[in-house]
Amino acid sequence: MTKILFVCHGSICRSPMAKYVMQDMVDKRGIAENFYIDCAAMTYEEIGNPVYPPVRQLLNEKGIDCNGYGARHIRKDEYRDFDYIIGMDAENMRDLRYEFGEDRDNKIYRLLDFTDRPRDIDDPWYTRKFDVCYRDVLAGCEGLLMHLNY
Repeated sequence: MTKILFVCHGSICRSPMAKYVMQDMVDKRGIAENFYIDCAAMTYEEIGNPVYPPVRQLLNEKGIDCNGYGARHIRKDEYRDFDYIIGMDAENMRDLRYEFGEDRDNKIYRLLDFTDRPRDIDDPWYTRKFDVCYRDVLAGCEGLLMHLNY
């Protein structure tokens, strides 16, 4: 089983979007039993909060349910527990290296590192470009599945 942890700043926009998009992809392909997918925040400010309403609305429009979600903070032991720990931008990457130290097992990536256009995914909390974020997340999740030979 491949265990994937998506992370972003507060885990109410990008990382839950990635979690639910990836879960939807593996469900529809009939390969969900091969994956455990979760997400977490690098900060404490949104802990317990649901998916941000514009993100929830966008996911619902795509037929993806994210009800019952509550943001949580990343834990130090998750480096051991997950195969892939995937941030969304350079700030997440710095925070992950601070949290876990050296990436001895080559587990930490940015989501768009799995595409032909590696770059940061902008935080739609600030940009208000939820559709752009969704397209980036979709491309990154597709690229990750290709990287995993699915």
